[in-house]
Amino acid sequence: MKPADLGLLTGVSTPTVHPGGAKAVVSVTRPSLEADATVGQLWSIPLTGHAAPRLLTRGFRDTAPRFSPDGRLLAFLRAEPKKAPQLFVVDAAGAEPVAVTDRTLGVSEFAWSPDARTLAFVSRVPEQGRYGTVEGIDPNGEPARRIDTLKYQANGLGYITDRRAHVFTVPVPDVWAAPIPDPAPKPDGSTDPAPSVTEPRQLTDGPWDDGAISFSPDGRSIAFISERHASRDLDLRSNVFLVPVDGGEARDLTGSHGSYSVIAVHYAGGGPLFFTAQDVGQTGRDFVAKNAALYVIDAAGSAPRRLTDPESVDFTESDIAPRADDSVLLVDRSRGALVLTEVNAAEESRRLTDDHTVVSGAAAAGETIVVSFADARTTGDVAVVESAGLRRLTDFSAPLRSTGIIEPRELTVTGRDGYPVHGWVLVPEGEGPHPVLLNIHGGPFASYTHALFDEAQVYAAAGYAVVMSNPRGSAGYGQEHGRVIRQRMGTVDLTDVLDFLDGAIAEVPGLDAERVGIMGGSYGGYLTAWTIAHDHRFAASIVERGFLDPDAFVGTSDIGSFFGDEYTGTDPELMRSQSPQAVVDQVRTPTLVLHSSHDLRCPLGQAERYYAALKRRGVETELVIFPGEDHELSRSGRPRHRQERFDIILDWWAQHLPSRSNHRGASR
Repeated sequence: MKPADLGLLTGVSTPTVHPGGAKAVVSVTRPSLEADATVGQLWSIPLTGHAAPRLLTRGFRDTAPRFSPDGRLLAFLRAEPKKAPQLFVVDAAGAEPVAVTDRTLGVSEFAWSPDARTLAFVSRVPEQGRYGTVEGIDPNGEPARRIDTLKYQANGLGYITDRRAHVFTVPVPDVWAAPIPDPAPKPDGSTDPAPSVTEPRQLTDGPWDDGAISFSPDGRSIAFISERHASRDLDLRSNVFLVPVDGGEARDLTGSHGSYSVIAVHYAGGGPLFFTAQDVGQTGRDFVAKNAALYVIDAAGSAPRRLTDPESVDFTESDIAPRADDSVLLVDRSRGALVLTEVNAAEESRRLTDDHTVVSGAAAAGETIVVSFADARTTGDVAVVESAGLRRLTDFSAPLRSTGIIEPRELTVTGRDGYPVHGWVLVPEGEGPHPVLLNIHGGPFASYTHALFDEAQVYAAAGYAVVMSNPRGSAGYGQEHGRVIRQRMGTVDLTDVLDFLDGAIAEVPGLDAERVGIMGGSYGGYLTAWTIAHDHRFAASIVERGFLDPDAFVGTSDIGSFFGDEYTGTDPELMRSQSPQAVVDQVRTPTLVLHSSHDLRCPLGQAERYYAALKRRGVETELVIFPGEDHELSRSGRPRHRQERFDIILDWWAQHLPSRSNHRGASR
């Protein structure tokens, strides 16, 4: 894969399955270099017979499809170029979609009522005078913001205190009715255009965000997640609330029963309310390496029951897909896989997929379960879950594989202290030895997976052996594995990545131990910067969107009010003992510093201070700043910037760690 092949990276949404079980619909998205945006359409996937998948819509970016409970309609989100997504419905058999909303800041999620007559949705409500609510006032002409909270920005969004997310309902339009013509002209020749959508009813309000909605089985209430407690600015607690569809006060279902940070909530077909949550302890801030467990509220007013052990099962990255009975489908983050798991209210569970498949979404109709998934040969496809394994229905990654995909070799290395470190190695084609790139993931409570990873493919295609591991601190190996680096960052995580590197070079043929580079983003940028201050074997390094100065993180990052406090502590000397900025004078490795101008997670100042310190000490360095991008540049940034990023990275390696196919003068 080359940087110019970015447009072949298809992503597949969580499927929706028709109640009759004959078909599923998914959104298939991809980065378009031509449009310089992510584009996507809906596809219909037959579940039986031999018919091929077919394109269902032709919007610029159509996402989040969901059949109505009666199967007659399909709702989805549609975004036009440079506009926020709006809610649409269409006849499930196919026709012209009908707009349901026209929100200034768009719609982020929605849910069908059980009788299919109402749609609930979540939308941000802009403060009057901001975000285009008054024609002619651009962002620089808006009034000053008066801020009295610590949590007032979010990466990828910006300010949030003046555009809170709330819950709305709206009647489902009659998609079979004739269009309403514009009214006749007035005597003066002017006309008032016919209303295009019905005005929705707002159910929630207040200085907090509401979301993750689910209708109760009787359709009278909507469950949602919110942070409404008085100390919400100082902790990470969130709770499940219930609001009547007819309007009224929201009722807290979980706040008096535990210290939860709730992630997802959904009613099952049989009536119980399930939710996933991390236990954030008495302080409400103890989030480091906390896996999410599944809970159930059996009946109104009853206390939640925990159904799964967070030490052995992790539903952190999972939405909840309900079954017709008292069970739900979730994905368990486990050793680089996302394993589809069914759990019922009786605390019984079973794993439905293998240990090498990365399931990203699931839906069920009757006994039919459909998943979207990725593995070593696809970035996203659709399959039916059967007793013998997955029955694959699509092959959206076939064009990408035609560019030459290199499958990784899975490896476990025993470290110097006897600890097993799990990871993967990609070896390029051709005769070795090949220069090696040690890649470090972000998080830190995240992980590399078995799924096809575009970055590793680009580097391997350029002639580099790619080494990737999940050191202590990573997710998917139990809470203790992730929690051991709490206020000990740069200790066993450093030894683990280096031990895995040494073990991979020793065990995998074709790797050149004398020519090694190191790179990583976010926490990976942190550990890269920390490593090159303590180990000088590397030909060069790339520090991207790094967490580099814990002290300067507070008050500048959107997570600065809690992240550093929990990961590096609050004692100045303890923080300094884990700070790459504090040991920057020990760095001798040529270092490329990559960052985005709108990164609110690891703010640009983290990179600028680190780069300036390297420059002032005479280290060979370069700072690259991408305009308009945030912390997610490499995953969801503008496609042309993503391609340019790859080109800059390969140029840096061509200069400092050339390979046979990537050197100054080589074409890309």
